[in-house]
Amino acid sequence: MIRVVLADDETLLRTALAALLDLSDEIEVVARAQDGLEAVALVERHRPDVVLLDLEMPGLDGVDAATRILAARPDQAVVLLTRHGRPGVLKRALSAGVRGFLLKSVDPDELVRVVVHVHGGRRWIDADISAAAMMDDCPLTARELDALRLTAEGWSVREISTRLHLASGTVRNYLSSAMSKTGSSSRHAAARVARERSWL
Repeated sequence: MIRVVLADDETLLRTALAALLDLSDEIEVVARAQDGLEAVALVERHRPDVVLLDLEMPGLDGVDAATRILAARPDQAVVLLTRHGRPGVLKRALSAGVRGFLLKSVDPDELVRVVVHVHGGRRWIDADISAAAMMDDCPLTARELDALRLTAEGWSVREISTRLHLASGTVRNYLSSAMSKTGSSSRHAAARVARERSWL
């Protein structure tokens, strides 16, 4: 039996996903989280085989939650579910060590296959997201994207440095580089450009 922890901030979707997965003879949902912080705690408590994380959650988003989980459990199989398959997000997810990346519109039977697949140590990336990433010409590094994403969420440079575990000067350097690459006059303008080009 493949033991799964799943996290989604939408109660209806979280409940539906759990019910769907529990229909499989191979999968047991052992815990459900309503945000990223709770997901990290539940993974530590239950030590599941596979973790399913919504990308967009309050507190910690799916990539940040996956990063924390994988720091403590490097071999943990993690799958991200998202409504928007932006190439920049895929890069962040793969850099964090996520094994699966799927759109929420995935067929239910395919979701079960993905859970089994990543439990076996393999990767599974949605074909459309993968194709978009291959066509992507994003000039920004993963850290520059991280800094811009947090800027877009309204965090100050000091808060960004705390969340990324970096010195404030280092964060400023990343933001300055991102501004230069996007031809922007401020970090907020650079974040807007990155969002418009689907890099975030």
